[in-house]
Amino acid sequence: MKLLLTIIFALFSISISEAQPIRFVAFGDMPYSVQDEVRYKRLIQEINQNKPNFSISVGDIKAGSVPCSDANNDRAFLEFQNFNGPVIYSIGDNEWTDCHREEAGSFNPSERLNAIRAKFFPSNQSLGQNKITLVRQADVQSQFKSYVENSYWIRNKFLFVSINIPGSNNNFERNLESVQEYFQRNAANLAWIDYVFQLAKKQSLAGIVFAYQGDMFYSPAQATDLSSGYRDTLAALRHHAEILNKPILLIHGDSHRLKIDQPLMTTNQKYVLENVFRLQLMGADQVQAVEIIIDAEKQAPFSFRPLIVRANSQL
Repeated sequence: MKLLLTIIFALFSISISEAQPIRFVAFGDMPYSVQDEVRYKRLIQEINQNKPNFSISVGDIKAGSVPCSDANNDRAFLEFQNFNGPVIYSIGDNEWTDCHREEAGSFNPSERLNAIRAKFFPSNQSLGQNKITLVRQADVQSQFKSYVENSYWIRNKFLFVSINIPGSNNNFERNLESVQEYFQRNAANLAWIDYVFQLAKKQSLAGIVFAYQGDMFYSPAQATDLSSGYRDTLAALRHHAEILNKPILLIHGDSHRLKIDQPLMTTNQKYVLENVFRLQLMGADQVQAVEIIIDAEKQAPFSFRPLIVRANSQL
């Protein structure tokens, strides 16, 4: 009898846990200066006090004019370890695609990407003091073993996906080496997008959240122009989201101003794709964050609250 009651209590606890809304924090594009280091520490303290289920960084862990050195990578890594809860990190352009610039140290971008992978993604564990286990693309799709940064995790019937889509046109520019890198990573990303949508369908999940760095919506031409490094990604997201027809949230940084909208149109371009929302995070001079609550039991599951540290205000 005692064993039966223990089993019933455990099942009841799991049921209650799954029914609870999930609450997490998203931020990015920081810190960009020595002065911002203090503001960033304040933000981390505020996030820790709020005790989210986890936090997501959409990258740009330094300014584009700051050298892409191992020392700066080490600094950012240690800052992630100041978070009490788990932190999942999506790579930004400032830490690799733009590192060829003279003010960033004239590094080779591909070499810097590999350095970021080695430093921040040595295992299937998240960053932060209390880690969670992630499923890496490298572990489930053997043809893409290099792409350890692409991952997913599931919480309360929602699928969370981290994917390497940086600014600077997704590295589809500059020279032959960068274009070749883009084509290889673009193939991995498209395969990852297909994989997670199929997973959501197979497991009857309530929706999907994607976290990445680049602003794919800064110009309408990004969805159609042959020179766009985001065209394939946007087409894939539109196609799968329209078929799945469940709530989708796209979280990114890059443009540094808070914005919430519905950026995708249906395939026939006649209607807004109403199940897809976009959260563009503040950043750069705004060292702040956004708290997101997802209630899988609601038809409109997403709600947003700017997490503002008043001492960080520039005014």
